Amino acid sequence: MVRAVILYEREPDPDRYARHLEDFVDKIECDAFRHGKAFGAAVGEPAFAYQAEFEWADRDAFKAAARTEEFAASGKDAADMGIPFTVTFVDLSQLS
Repeated sequence: MVRAVILYEREPDPDRYARHLEDFVDKIECDAFRHGKAFGAAVGEPAFAYQAEFEWADRDAFKAAARTEEFAASGKDAADMGIPFTVTFVDLSQLS
């Protein structure tokens, strides 16, 4: 399983983020998309305020999605929101 984890430094404006989701989430081929506000940390304050993540079954599915114009446009639109963020791609394994 592959995930793209997007960590925002601060919470996006709700109206602007709703537009972002409406314009892009359904256009990116993935198995799941989730997002939400960080509410705590094990020690101290959370390192980020908001998270979004896409999920794919494997690297081939991820690579196919990542090559699309919609994927690139989603990243550009996220940057246009003006909130510093990071994107990390994670290859997850599952224990039986």
